[in-house]
Amino acid sequence: MVEGQTRCGFIALIGAPNAGKSTLINALVGAKVSIVSRKVQTTRALVRGIAIVGQAQLVLMDTPGIFAPKRRLDRAMVTTAWGGASDADIVALLIDARKGVDDEAASILGKLAEVRQPKVLVLNKVDVADKPALLALAQKIGAQAKFDATFMLSALTGDGVDDLKKWLAEHSPVGPWHYPEDQISDAPMRALAAEITREKLFNRLHQELPYQATVETESWKELRGGDVRIEQTIYVERESQRKIVLGKGGATIKAIGAEARKEIAEMTEQKVHLFLFVKVREGWGDDPERYRAMGIEFPKE
Repeated sequence: MVEGQTRCGFIALIGAPNAGKSTLINALVGAKVSIVSRKVQTTRALVRGIAIVGQAQLVLMDTPGIFAPKRRLDRAMVTTAWGGASDADIVALLIDARKGVDDEAASILGKLAEVRQPKVLVLNKVDVADKPALLALAQKIGAQAKFDATFMLSALTGDGVDDLKKWLAEHSPVGPWHYPEDQISDAPMRALAAEITREKLFNRLHQELPYQATVETESWKELRGGDVRIEQTIYVERESQRKIVLGKGGATIKAIGAEARKEIAEMTEQKVHLFLFVKVREGWGDDPERYRAMGIEFPKE
């Protein structure tokens, strides 16, 4: 990069659900800005993480996993993902090296030809993949779509992440930075706090609870002495789901609150008083207002 020349690149990470996009975003930024869960399709909107590499600012978009949509929310998430790719300066396709090219990955590869921006292939989870098969997998994928570069890394351990970061910085467009140097996400703190609670909810109830459950930060009050009082509501679609979230004697929601409180406190560097409520909001999956709140477009059909 030329001395004194700043760059700013918008990078879209696309891939199938659970390919590791959120984990990679967090590794590139060096802090948690995106929800990480064993539950597939937990990223709904374009979460932007911001990383600085020398004189380059990388604005990293963690798109929802691309899959075969069945419901209205599914269709909105897939539309959001491809919209993020078309708006980016560079598109990075993340493939789970253990799974290889499954049906979902094949479908994405087929559509990548329509994406005109520079593209990089990122084979993730190489720390647990069969080493001899990696090169063959890269060649197989490279034969189906043209990539400007290929990276093999582990988003979880961080191995190989710096090489990708350096390449993205060098290939980002010349131009001014879009965000202040110390900012790591363009999501407001209230939204990040809600995402943290939603992650804890899914980690604890990933088998019992459908992923339509959502969390909203209803109030955020700065207290004397530097503490913060936060009220959040967990919305589910049925009374039976509300009882699951509460747990026997309120034990489940108490545990979720304790985990979320600890992480929100680390993020805000404040003492946090977190109050969680659970409400039934029937049919919210068909409510346009809820989609706008999540930052995704409401699909007409």
